[in-house]
Amino acid sequence: MRKRAEKFAPLLKPARYKVFYGGRGGAKSWIIARVLIRLAAQNKLRILCARQFQTSIADSVHRLLCDQIEAMGLSNQFDITDKSIVSLTGSEFLFKGLEKSIREIKSTEGIDICWVEEAQAVTKDNWEILIPTIRKEGSEIWVSFNPDEEDASTYQRFVVHPPPDAFVVKVGWEDNPWFPSTLEKERQHMLAVDPEAYEHVWGGSPRKISEAIIFNKRVTFETFETPEGVRFHYGADWGFAADPTALVRSFIQDECLFIDQEAFGYGVEIDETPALFRSVPNCELWPIKADGARPETISYMRRHGFNISAAEKWPGSVEDGVAHLKGFKRIVVHERCKHIAQEFRLYSYKVDKQSGDILPIIVDKHNHGIDALRYSLDGYIQRRGAMGVWAKLAG
Repeated sequence: MRKRAEKFAPLLKPARYKVFYGGRGGAKSWIIARVLIRLAAQNKLRILCARQFQTSIADSVHRLLCDQIEAMGLSNQFDITDKSIVSLTGSEFLFKGLEKSIREIKSTEGIDICWVEEAQAVTKDNWEILIPTIRKEGSEIWVSFNPDEEDASTYQRFVVHPPPDAFVVKVGWEDNPWFPSTLEKERQHMLAVDPEAYEHVWGGSPRKISEAIIFNKRVTFETFETPEGVRFHYGADWGFAADPTALVRSFIQDECLFIDQEAFGYGVEIDETPALFRSVPNCELWPIKADGARPETISYMRRHGFNISAAEKWPGSVEDGVAHLKGFKRIVVHERCKHIAQEFRLYSYKVDKQSGDILPIIVDKHNHGIDALRYSLDGYIQRRGAMGVWAKLAG
């Protein structure tokens, strides 16, 4: 319940835009509906519930609101008809489809809150008409959606380039305290059989060109037992600003790389780093290879009992490291390592937006755990230099 309150707390704070996006099972619509009902029962509000496509009231959130009113025990405070919902305070819910009613919406006055549900389908033109239409002083625009394409107008407008005075929150199944066991079985199945689709459907990430994913179909995600007597590899990447500090543990067996432990922390101060690292078993007993860009942090960690040193870097070391990782028969990520698992599903080559061509350029995103993994294999990764690296990476 605490997670839910934290993620959806912005709904009760003043802001022009309140944006909630993510994958399946996050209860976004359910919770937004409940908050709107509670507000409508307490104050006189005019609430526009919009979506891109609505040919009839059955296509709207009307049924969702009615169900939640009943579930909350507030039926005696609302007058509900087949097409309208009005509260005893005088609050009114309106239901419109942007595709066919955008001009009609343009003339609608006095909207306090506009909730755009399934907003991934809203076009650039419709946003440019809708937003200035919601012009009452103090009015708010609430947006909920599951991302589709990365270049889609809604994703670019609110996630990639969020406007001023906006709360933008990613919500997932893990934030839903009422997540049902039926959906949990579906989630686990998709994770096992189609991890790329999983990252879109359940992880809430936009679709990507599958061929651009660097480790596409080379990584599996499963539960396994760590055998006794293996040689562990520990690697660390240091966080900065919004980037996490990461420690990753792996071992090699039967020409496969197994990742069985991770620690990720955001906004970790230097004096908090030892405790973060110690959440990974036996990290003080084994050598740790780390990003050499922060020698002062490495020195600090050595003073606190860690056998840690900088991994070697050279021009092309990232590409050489990726090529080495792709040389394993399989990379197996334990299900408890959720952060690096997500990185493997997103780590990609750059794609030319005009031609769709996949370029020999690794995008510097979704790579903190993967960088730590590369550092951990310092001494194993061979220098190949720039020549021939692309052929190896594409193989």
